[in-house]
Order: sequence, then C-alpha cells, then structure tokens
Amino acid sequence: MHYNIISSGSKGNATLVISHKTVILIDMGITLTRLNEGLEEEGFKISDIDALLITHDHADHISGLRFLSPSIIYALEGTLPTNSHVIEENIPFNIGDFTIIPFKVNHDATNPCGYVVMDDTDKLVYMTDTGTFYAHNLSFIKNPTYLIIESNHDIKMLLETDRPTDLKNRILSDHGHLCNEDSAFISLEIIGDKTKEITLAHLSLEANTDELALSTYRKVFKYKNVDIYRYLVRCAKQFSSLRGGKYED
Repeated sequence: MHYNIISSGSKGNATLVISHKTVILIDMGITLTRLNEGLEEEGFKISDIDALLITHDHADHISGLRFLSPSIIYALEGTLPTNSHVIEENIPFNIGDFTIIPFKVNHDATNPCGYVVMDDTDKLVYMTDTGTFYAHNLSFIKNPTYLIIESNHDIKMLLETDRPTDLKNRILSDHGHLCNEDSAFISLEIIGDKTKEITLAHLSLEANTDELALSTYRKVFKYKNVDIYRYLVRCAKQFSSLRGGKYED
C-alpha cells in the first residue's frame, strides 16, 4: 500500500491510496488539473479511480465532486445529496484490494467521519477535521502502518491571527480542529509496534508551520518517553504532493 496526499488544508483536500491495481481517493476538494497531476505522479488517470470516499460536506473536501461520477462516491448518510453509495459508521465494506471502515469524528459538518483502509499487509488511518478523539474507535484504528492525522494549528498563533473571535472559538471547540499538542497526544494513543509513518495533515497556513507542528510532536513524544525517531514523521502540504507508504518494486 502507498499513498499520495495531493493537497491538505483549508484550500482543498485530496488523498490517493493505492494497493496493487486498486485506486481510491479520499475527498475531492481540488481542481481537476491538480487531481490529474497527482494521478500522473502515480501512473494513473482519472478513469482508474475505483472509489471516492468523502469525509464530510465542507467545500474544501467536496468542491470537485462534479468531476467524478456519483457511481463511485461513498459517504455516510446525509453527507451528500446525490445518488452516491451510503455507507455506515463502523461497518466494513470492500473496494478491490481494500477493506474500508468509516468511523465517527467530531466536526461541525452533517455527518463527518474518518477512514480505516486495509489491504492484505498494511493499515492506513485517515483522520482530519475533528475537534476531539472518540476513544471507542481505538478498537479498530489502533496500530496502523500509516497514520494521517490532523495537526491544524498552534494555539498561540491562532489567537494572534486577525480572524473573528467566533471563528477562533469554533476552531478551538470540540467540533473544530485539533491543535498540535492534542494531535500528538492522540497519535500516541493510536500508534503501535506496526506503525511506520505519521503524517500531520490539514495544517493551517495562518496559524501553524511545519516546524512548530513537528517541534510540538517531538516535545510531546519526549514527555511520554516515546522515541519519535522510530517513525517517519512529516507534514502534508497544501500546494504540493507528499508521497508515502510502501511502493512495489
């Protein structure tokens, strides 16, 4: 299994997950041009996408839906007013080489979720756009090979922005976004002996930096006596791809 985070952040989100010949796309909040560029990096074209999994109904995750057929779109009930496939929280379903489990997150959207994506050797957990972490999800998201998790903001930077107070409060709330510290502590709950990569996603362009997010992770892991250098820890980008996972020879 390997992945390509084509774009991650408030200006658009899209991530490819690939195993053998199965290609799934998580969210489509980018332009068709940018999607095609990401697909070309992996040697695929748009007709090769087997499924599009939607996490929630905010524009930065669904603005490009019109470029893909509803017949390949999957989402929890109420997320999309289309004839897409309705899936159920915590109920596995199969797409090609993948077994996929949607799980509930807490965000100010209609019915938001994250995804566990598994093939015959690896497990990927994708969890962005959530203000809290539901511990009951641990039973099936624990110990992934690859963890893609939101690390949206540095609290001090967020409070110093010129954003309206209502927006700051919304981001800081339980139905907003994870700050760097919360993201790091949650990651420590999720990772295990099989984990190889941790990718920090959905970083704010105004209220965070790669350096701050990674520095916070290092401090939290050290505080919990966990060697962060056992893992490949990186930050996903808004305007360029980040590739990870195990590529076949």
